Amino acid sequence: MNGRILVVDDERDICEILQFNLENEGYEVDTAYSAEEALNKLSADHSLILLDVMMGGMSGYKLAEKLRKEGNSVPIVFLTAKDTENDMLTGFSVGGDDYISKPFSIKEVTARVRAVLKRATHGDDGGHGGTGRMVFGDVVIDCDTKELSIGGVGIPLTRTEFELLATLASNPARVFSREELIDRIWTESPFVTERTVDVHITRLRKKLGDRGTLISSRPGYGYRFNRTEE
Repeated sequence: MNGRILVVDDERDICEILQFNLENEGYEVDTAYSAEEALNKLSADHSLILLDVMMGGMSGYKLAEKLRKEGNSVPIVFLTAKDTENDMLTGFSVGGDDYISKPFSIKEVTARVRAVLKRATHGDDGGHGGTGRMVFGDVVIDCDTKELSIGGVGIPLTRTEFELLATLASNPARVFSREELIDRIWTESPFVTERTVDVHITRLRKKLGDRGTLISSRPGYGYRFNRTEE
């Protein structure tokens, strides 16, 4: 079995099509027809959520935001008819890992699911190549457990946020362009823009709190990790 996926969409036909095709690819698939039902069905056994954005009641964005605030880092791939750049950035800003516009091809869905699960389950390190722990004062970045702690308190990060942080921290003082970061971290996501990087950096700085100054921007160039802040 390749993993267990929760498909969440208020259109039953879409759920059935996705379930049939993903099961043919070797995945175990559960379905939910609302965000509220998804909350009841979601378990630690699920490897990924395919999540519709526009649903009655709680939206997909709200569900993703709720899960991330609770520290749940299960990969989320949004499915939606809203396909503007701002919609995509909203999906990433609430903790999504990828974004697929409707109508979609089954081949595209399975390819993107496979790519996200590969990064999540096979320890893709976004190109930073580090192992062990990086310590900057009371900030500890553990590349083996993929965890961040500040002052001994664990800070939940999404996979993408951790990869961004580890990539920058493992090369302190080096300035990474947005294009470089996309090439290292979003290797199999063709629709990522430079603004997507900015959204993730903003979320990462917010989670770092007072230590957000560890990451600085160089206008016109990109981002760097300030080792002198330790």
